[in-house]
Amino acid sequence: MKVRINSKKGLKTSLSILVDKKTIQKKLDEKLHELQHKVSLKGFRPGKVPTNVIKNQFGKAIYGEIIEGILKETSAKAIEENKLKVAGQPKIDLKTFGEGKDLDYTMELETLPEIKLKPLNKIKATDYEVTVEKNIIDKRINEIAKGQQNFHDKKENEKAEKGDMVVFDYKAKTEGKDFDGNEGKNVQLILGRDLFIKGFDEQLIGVKKNENKSVSVNLPENYPKKELANKKTDFDCKILNLKKPIETKIDDEFAKKMGAKNVEDLKNLVKKQISNEYNSSLLAITKKDILEQIEKYHSLDLPPNLIEQETKIVSQGQKKEDLEKNKEKNIKLAKSRIKTGLVLNEIAEKNNLKISENEIKNEIEKQVKGMPGQEKMVMEYYQKNPSAVSSLRGALYEEKILELIKSKITLNKKNVTLKEAEEILKSFSQKSQGTTESDNVKKNQKKSKIRKKK
Repeated sequence: MKVRINSKKGLKTSLSILVDKKTIQKKLDEKLHELQHKVSLKGFRPGKVPTNVIKNQFGKAIYGEIIEGILKETSAKAIEENKLKVAGQPKIDLKTFGEGKDLDYTMELETLPEIKLKPLNKIKATDYEVTVEKNIIDKRINEIAKGQQNFHDKKENEKAEKGDMVVFDYKAKTEGKDFDGNEGKNVQLILGRDLFIKGFDEQLIGVKKNENKSVSVNLPENYPKKELANKKTDFDCKILNLKKPIETKIDDEFAKKMGAKNVEDLKNLVKKQISNEYNSSLLAITKKDILEQIEKYHSLDLPPNLIEQETKIVSQGQKKEDLEKNKEKNIKLAKSRIKTGLVLNEIAEKNNLKISENEIKNEIEKQVKGMPGQEKMVMEYYQKNPSAVSSLRGALYEEKILELIKSKITLNKKNVTLKEAEEILKSFSQKSQGTTESDNVKKNQKKSKIRKKK
């Protein structure tokens, strides 16, 4: 195989590749010999079909298969030998080929740009850490306790109050007629939550055990049987029992039911849970800030075919009329994603960062432990979905790169309260929306200027 660089302009490279006819003939002979032991033809014993007979019958198909294999092998070798980082699929143009001839072809390809990394210490970012106040932790634990509420039977003569549980049977009629699903047995309803039918439970306030109570309400608009939706319906209820809520005592026993060792351990778990809820969102802000600066500090020429491919990905799911409207925005986002991805990969390569199989295994085990009762489902999901494992590898790879970057930039650690964290997140959200609105204003201004020129 002989390789010659025809031209190299910017990110476009043209190679000429020549494979001599002897190499091709050798591969053809090897293939014919291989087929001789496999092909069965009428009039010949298995494995005894002459190669010239096989060639006469299947010659064109065999030659096509051999050439296809040679093209794949030699093009990959040419790219490797010339240390080219290819962007997308190369274009191959056959110049001369055919049995008894050399294979001569050209390969046009676009390459990835050479990246000269800028010093990372120029980048400045803030790493937030949420401080969770004691009253916030206590409030969350009280909410958990309310969700674990127990009930105790009320006395015979006591009336139902808001917060009580009413246990009852009912039979309902619409316009005096029965309908499918109009009966209920041992229905439990906590008064004041309004979770059954709107306005139903407030009519049960004041009932007593063993009392019959008539309740009239409109069935919901989304009732499964459309002909009954929003229809006035009368429920004849038989009150079976009344139960009053018992305040859940927050002690070590309660903490153990929640999976903690004791109350102190429960507080620490709740504190960690609340911190994680906010820290993950704040981390996303820090990450976005870092990546935007990395993109800003690096100037790259991008291969047009990569821009086209990424723009298609960015545009997925958009309506036809929105594609033209968002064209510039989609291209800009595609370029940003490609540029950032290339720089991150260069940082990873320069620092020899890799994700081992053990790291993937540990992350899957971590996810399994975080989903008690669904361990088998999580394991099967990754075992049956190689793409899910690939996505996980990508996420871990990016996380490792970002951790390396954070260790080299000027990172200011800042402790914030929950209130401050909420303000930061709100400001970030408004800023993101404002950018979109600003883009729309600029577009409108451009349109306005064009109209004036007319």
